[in-house]
Amino acid sequence: MSHPIPLVDLKAQYAAIQPEIDGAIARVIANTSFIGGKEVSAFEQAFAEFQGVKRCVGIASGTGAIALVLHALGIGAGDEVITTPHSFIATVEPIEAAGAVSVFVDIDPATFNMDVTQIEAAITPRTKAIMPVHLYGQMARMDVIMDIARRHGLVVIEDAAQAHGAEYLGKRAGQWGDAACFSMYPGKNLGAYGDAGAVCTNDDALADKIAKLRDHGRTSKYAHDIIGFGERLDALQAAILGAKLPHLADWNEARRRIAGEYTELLDGAEGICTPYVDPNGVPVFHIYCVTVSGDRDAIQAALKARGVEAGIHYPLPLHMQPALAHRGYAVGAFPHTEHAANCILSLPIYPEMSLEQVRTVADALRDVVGGRAGA
Repeated sequence: MSHPIPLVDLKAQYAAIQPEIDGAIARVIANTSFIGGKEVSAFEQAFAEFQGVKRCVGIASGTGAIALVLHALGIGAGDEVITTPHSFIATVEPIEAAGAVSVFVDIDPATFNMDVTQIEAAITPRTKAIMPVHLYGQMARMDVIMDIARRHGLVVIEDAAQAHGAEYLGKRAGQWGDAACFSMYPGKNLGAYGDAGAVCTNDDALADKIAKLRDHGRTSKYAHDIIGFGERLDALQAAILGAKLPHLADWNEARRRIAGEYTELLDGAEGICTPYVDPNGVPVFHIYCVTVSGDRDAIQAALKARGVEAGIHYPLPLHMQPALAHRGYAVGAFPHTEHAANCILSLPIYPEMSLEQVRTVADALRDVVGGRAGA
């Protein structure tokens, strides 16, 4: 194949909206207002409207967003937060850094999201929060999670790093829990040109506290009534995100179309299982993840030899990470997570993909998994 197909193609996205991006960057530089200001507030207002929430607070990263929400809600030493072991480590880093304890429940093997039937068994007197991860762009079963949280007096923090614009029962992330934390890392559905993040919430008091915490706890330039952090969203990143946001709904729809094409092309293929989509949800397919039988790493290598860049999200579950070895989880503790980690394969997906590219990827995967072509 003459042109390799990348997992994500940020150059294609930039080429499609270059005048808007260049204009946003030039505007910030011309104004020389690089921290805070109208670019940040304009993006916050626009993204809050997009997510259907009262407030959005721009943060320097998605990891920082989780950390500030935990801090603002008073979750710290010895408190327990129930979450999933099938995610990027940024889900649990702020929990551990706060001195709290990450308590895992296994995933639903169909959706890869938290298995809601296992949550209540994980609740103890020290549990303070549930943190579902809306993985791959499909929201967790938030109606069940919220019911459990209300009955047990727990807060809910949505890790929505991969779920910009995703819906469940007609509501988007941030409309369900006490807060939703977004990453705007470059490869996300709404990505900055560097690190960026946001917190969405309907709680004004929480939003105000997070806004203060991100900016060193200050009430004026040199007056600080609480100890805070340096977690501000740069104006440059806010302007870039603001230029991209009007395109996000169309980009998400393109991802759904591409995902549908993949699913149709791979339907019935031996050794390949396509993603399950909850009929109550509207996914945004940040990642199109299949499970494959056979030697997954060999399959990935064979695809690369054919010019197809497939990825793996996530090959080493959180409970098996060396950084969390002190939690004492054993291999086999979360069998669905561990099975997924050994079998998942992420196919290229980005809004600018052509049908020809989708067919090329699907044909290559069917051939490789079916044993009709080697690496």
